[in-house]
Amino acid sequence: MATHKSAEKRDRQSVKRRERNIAAKSAIKTKIKAVLSAAENKDKEAAVKALKIAVPALAKAAVKGGVLHKKNASRKISRLTKRINALK
Repeated sequence: MATHKSAEKRDRQSVKRRERNIAAKSAIKTKIKAVLSAAENKDKEAAVKALKIAVPALAKAAVKGGVLHKKNASRKISRLTKRINALK
């Protein structure tokens, strides 16, 4: 338990950040699942549309707020794109 004023503030800040990060990760996972389900159904049009929504979200999560590491986001974008391009 924090006893100093600065430590209490730090604790409050970390709680806010944790909640924000959890929400952001959840939203990203939902967008990724939309791309994967469209790819699973071999619906290239829907998959491309979902990918166009997921890529900026992943990039933003990497740059802003540090929700994901930039290489992690880059890897996820690359793998999703590769999967969509494999559809005929």
